[in-house]
Amino acid sequence: MSNEMVISIAEQAIWVILLTSGPLLLIALITGLAVSIFQATTQIQEQTLAFVPKIIAVLVGIVFFGPWMLSHVTSYASDIFENLVRYIG
Repeated sequence: MSNEMVISIAEQAIWVILLTSGPLLLIALITGLAVSIFQATTQIQEQTLAFVPKIIAVLVGIVFFGPWMLSHVTSYASDIFENLVRYIG
């Protein structure tokens, strides 16, 4: 296995991680921002108030984006296994 192949596999892994985690992180960011704006306008200073909406929003995001995320991860895993078989065989 050449150095270029290892770097290519690592680069693909980083892109798959960023691509699959991006939507959930964006949902959590937008939800946290909305809760913070709500807290600032109503002057509610409860620290734990931000966690429950974020958890619910991320779980809803997993329901919507889960199949898409799973297909990307399984596609990457099958590519890795195909390259492994090609390298060994």
